[in-house]
Amino acid sequence: MPNSRRFRTEQFLNRELSLLAFNRRVLAQAADSRVPLLERLRFLCIVSSNLDEFFEIRVAGLKEQIKLGSHAAGADGVPPLEVFRRVTDEAHQAIAEQYALLNGEILPALEKEGIAFFRRSLWNDAQRAWIRDFFLKEVMPVLTPIGLDPSHPFPRVLNKSLNFAIELEGTDAFGRSSGAAIVQAPRALPRVIQLPKELCGVDYGFVFLSSVVHEYVGELFAGMNVLGCYQFRVTRNSDLFVDDEEVKNLRIALQGELPQRHFGDAVRLEVADNCSEVMTDFLLQQFGLARNDLYRVPGIVNLVRLMSVPDQVDRPDLMYPPFQPGMPKVLTKRYDIFASIRRQDILLHHPFQSFTPVIQLLQQAADDPQVVAIKMTVYRTGTDSVLMEHLLRAAEKGKEVTVVVELMARFEEEANLSIAARLEEVGAHVVYGVVGYKTHAKMLMVLRREDQGYRRYIHLGTGNYHPRTTRFYTDFGLLTANPEIGSDVNEVFKQLTGLGKASALKHLWQAPFSLHSKMLGAIRAETEAASAGKPARIIAKMNSLLEPEIIAALYEASAAGVTIDLIVRGVCSLRPGVKGLSENIHVRSVIGRFLEHHRIFYFHANGKQNIYLSSADWMERNFFRRIEISFPVLEPKLKRRVLKEGLKPYLADNSQAWEMNGNGEFRIKPTRRARICAQELLMADMGVGAISVA
Repeated sequence: MPNSRRFRTEQFLNRELSLLAFNRRVLAQAADSRVPLLERLRFLCIVSSNLDEFFEIRVAGLKEQIKLGSHAAGADGVPPLEVFRRVTDEAHQAIAEQYALLNGEILPALEKEGIAFFRRSLWNDAQRAWIRDFFLKEVMPVLTPIGLDPSHPFPRVLNKSLNFAIELEGTDAFGRSSGAAIVQAPRALPRVIQLPKELCGVDYGFVFLSSVVHEYVGELFAGMNVLGCYQFRVTRNSDLFVDDEEVKNLRIALQGELPQRHFGDAVRLEVADNCSEVMTDFLLQQFGLARNDLYRVPGIVNLVRLMSVPDQVDRPDLMYPPFQPGMPKVLTKRYDIFASIRRQDILLHHPFQSFTPVIQLLQQAADDPQVVAIKMTVYRTGTDSVLMEHLLRAAEKGKEVTVVVELMARFEEEANLSIAARLEEVGAHVVYGVVGYKTHAKMLMVLRREDQGYRRYIHLGTGNYHPRTTRFYTDFGLLTANPEIGSDVNEVFKQLTGLGKASALKHLWQAPFSLHSKMLGAIRAETEAASAGKPARIIAKMNSLLEPEIIAALYEASAAGVTIDLIVRGVCSLRPGVKGLSENIHVRSVIGRFLEHHRIFYFHANGKQNIYLSSADWMERNFFRRIEISFPVLEPKLKRRVLKEGLKPYLADNSQAWEMNGNGEFRIKPTRRARICAQELLMADMGVGAISVA
């Protein structure tokens, strides 16, 4: 791993602040009146979900460093305590803006559209009677009030769960009078409850579970007086720790570690803004938190739960128009997937083109008697994945099925453990990659017996084998029978399942061995070309840009005259457009209907126009702590497609593209040109009804 200390700290932006800036761009989608109203609500929820993970992982890491007394700074040179201070200020401000947008714009706009959230103070008699009945029948039976006294200490509160702190007066049947109790809301209870239409006066009426509990919590404390009821939520450190040197069995170690995720150290406390100071101080004390870890919010403490609302109302006019992905021209008629791949390489561009060909490759492989083996990596795929069903069927039919399951895929560990167990039950070979290196590469190999011998059919992708996310994430996938690429993929699988030295690969760049040096080499080749007065160009699209040596190489390339365009969705530590440092580097971030996810790397290469697709961002973890691949697009026709679909529209976008300046600030520049939206252009060009491309 490179030593970032040999670079000047002022050349880098802070990772955590850059991540919060990304969430500000997502929040701007919720504020954009051009976005359909229910989609604005969804974006608001996405911000909350992102911030939850930010606190669980990034803030938790900062607090661990501070607790250990570490002064070790990142590439930007800012020590952990100062980063935490800046992050806390920025997070408080962003969350305040989020709730102001919810309460001031989105909820009133929804009410005008007949989608209302009824506050307790506005319930009429009929609504109140229905809600009380719902509480008594559906809610109260599953609530367990815990009075706080010497025999009932403060309970263990699950990560991100909804809880209520109750202030009481009076004594109970045993003469106890602690003055406080905790009520935990089971996750089985809906956080948003839909009322019968006849009671609402609008098409869709909802109440929050927090309002219902608040109104009737007294039913849980007979004969006592409830002085206050305050919802709260605690966010905990959710990063799992498995000692690479001590672990003997990764699966068993992980199974032992997972339950603790729900009870890690507290890092944030959210309370409703009506919470008394006495109760607030009490909760902070119980969780070992300081005042700057407190977030008072004017509304429910978990906006993620509002994500269910768009699915509960039938208002397509308030959502994005339906979109049906197209199919490549070579696959539009009844086809044999193996014959189609033998005929030519096939490029799939999701979500604009269907993921179905990948599913059909596995389906036909499972049923084809000529297929003898299937190998696949699994990072995120979902517990009910149709891909897994085809793998299971293939194993049941006696084919050699080998699956490399990444058990340490964050927040997918339980799902992947379940998948691994099911595969093992039917005789598949399940391996967990290499301890200490996450297997993040997206690879599928089918070995088929044919007239000339065995042939390998390969799928390589920039995104996960997850049929649901392929409808919302932009990714490229390549289907090929190229024997050299097939040989490379086979070598990588041999590394993952067996032992031995890493072999040189013909086409693939692989982390942790060659990917970093190859990327640096490609950047430096452009630098040399520019220095010699030749054309030089770099275009790169990714989720995150953090790795110091790559950034330094880009600065050198800029100084030599290389034109560099970077499309970075999320975190970017590079400072673009700085005089004397990066005048020739432009950075933009595209935020829209779909999550921009593909990684594309274009190098002019003296006119060869080398294009690589990858599962890897330009981050230290991807280069040095993960098993990743970057694969070339070899066919000229497909190269042109990647340029036409994956890069040029995003460079031309003036609707959803945020331009970044050297201080890390983003803005959408006003323009008088005709509106260009990359995602809309691709939907129009590639969806069903469009003239599909090969």
